[in-house]
Amino acid sequence: MYNFRKCTLGVAPTRRDMFLNNCKDAIIERVRELAEKYDVELVTIEGLTEEGLLIDNGDIEKIVRHFRENDVDAVFVPHANFGQEEAVAKLCKAMGKPVLLWGPRDPAPLGVVDQMADRAYDVQCGLFATGKALLSYGVPYTYIENCWIDSPILEKGFDDFIRSVCAAKAFRNARVAQLSVRPWQFLTVRCNESELLEKFGIEVTPIESSELIAAIQGTLLGQKDDIAAKIAGWGEKVDLSAMEPGALEKMAAAVIGIRRVAEEHGCTVMAGECWKMLQAAFGISACFVWGALTDEGMPVTCETDVLGAIGSGVMFGATRGEHTPFFADITVRHPTNDNAELLWHCGPFPMSLAKRGGHPSVIGGKGQWEIEGGDITILRMGADHGRYTMFAGEVTGTEGPKTNGNYIWVETDNWPKWERKLVTGPYIHHVSGAHGKYQAIIHEALRYMGDIHADFIE
Repeated sequence: MYNFRKCTLGVAPTRRDMFLNNCKDAIIERVRELAEKYDVELVTIEGLTEEGLLIDNGDIEKIVRHFRENDVDAVFVPHANFGQEEAVAKLCKAMGKPVLLWGPRDPAPLGVVDQMADRAYDVQCGLFATGKALLSYGVPYTYIENCWIDSPILEKGFDDFIRSVCAAKAFRNARVAQLSVRPWQFLTVRCNESELLEKFGIEVTPIESSELIAAIQGTLLGQKDDIAAKIAGWGEKVDLSAMEPGALEKMAAAVIGIRRVAEEHGCTVMAGECWKMLQAAFGISACFVWGALTDEGMPVTCETDVLGAIGSGVMFGATRGEHTPFFADITVRHPTNDNAELLWHCGPFPMSLAKRGGHPSVIGGKGQWEIEGGDITILRMGADHGRYTMFAGEVTGTEGPKTNGNYIWVETDNWPKWERKLVTGPYIHHVSGAHGKYQAIIHEALRYMGDIHADFIE
């Protein structure tokens, strides 16, 4: 199964060849601390180049080879003094990966020594040069302001960058399992498979209902213990008393069988037909099944929404798996709060999101619970006549009337603006949501996704 959290960072600190003073050791020590705290695998150039620094253009080829052999997902080029902007730009161009640019603030100058100002490193000066060089080489990059090495600005910037890398990686690595066909009425979920492949390298893998049904039937016959364990795990989290044992067994078999088929096809996310396929073959709803699969790290969207599935993967990457996303309809305005809206669906929200203190249950194969409030980020990918956009916005959970299925009422700063943005599009009534604030992270990740434009409420 795809790991939305995993990130391997190649670190190539740089110094100007004519400046001997540098603070590489302090930088590497701090980066190792941050990598350990935020669960990032580091690949350094220690022992590979002189002083473990990027100084000479002649070292670029072996650094690139070293980074590629270690499957780095991004490159960090901290400046240990002014830095070598040409070498940095050529290395990053050759790698074709997200780039993080930063360098620590210099200590105060000590005065005039031998008619020259005694500045330690001139890091900031070099950052200007490297930024321009990267632009000249057409390399997108993320910049953290010149700050002290122990500054919280560096720590937050590092964490945000890693999340952006994981979000972009989830997008570029997306392989969507299309489970059967879309409901014929849903024109809104149509997508252009050829464009997705040509523009972004994203593959859509159609999986026939016959293959899925056979996998589920095989699971029912041959994996009784796994089915029982799955149901027991669910029963610890939600009330299953309204469900017949036979239906629960079929639901558990569906989760196990569908996930196995998706993994065999190398898929990272799924877009599922949820109206007829499981109902006709097994007499069960797809709703709770989709939520359970999402809880296991394989996000599934309703009504065979392929662009929605890609967006859910991006959201999973932005959270690095720390918060499970949910897939919702934007349905009705709040009856008394003009800036609030109902995010709802008939029962596919992950059970891990159920509001504490409630009584989550499953009825008719559909989840019945309100989810936790707090800060939530909403994401939707859109396409119109070959132009792709990604909308992201932040909302807050709020109180509202109870309803069936899965839901949460959310409040915005100005719902009419949101409504106009989403209706005039190119968006639909489906959105992916996740707890936390990720708008800036998603917009930064778009630097590394290709020809897709950031969209937000102005």
